[in-house]
Amino acid sequence: MITLKAGSILLGTTQPAELRDWYRRALAPGHEGEGPIDLGGLLLVIDQRDDVGAKNDEPGRMILNFHVDDFDAVEAQLRAAGVDWLVPVADRPSGRFGTFADPDGNYLQIIQFKKDA
Repeated sequence: MITLKAGSILLGTTQPAELRDWYRRALAPGHEGEGPIDLGGLLLVIDQRDDVGAKNDEPGRMILNFHVDDFDAVEAQLRAAGVDWLVPVADRPSGRFGTFADPDGNYLQIIQFKKDA
């Protein structure tokens, strides 16, 4: 059996330039160019699509999680980028979580798991 390794995710949108700028500003400030955005080894491909609405009607269906080692630094970067926090940052038994949305309404989370969890 072969276990597949995720290499990229396609994010369809009606506003590719605006969404690309948001992802660069919030998650990859060092990224330049129009190609896929490298999110720590997972490539984000943002593409104009005519078969999607302007907003995601079911954003909880799939949430993109980012596991971080320095939650406070990432939270500060996201706040500086003006992210729309959906759920306030919270400590949970397994770690620290923060949920936010991109301009299309897709949900994303930053998570710092406890080392002993």
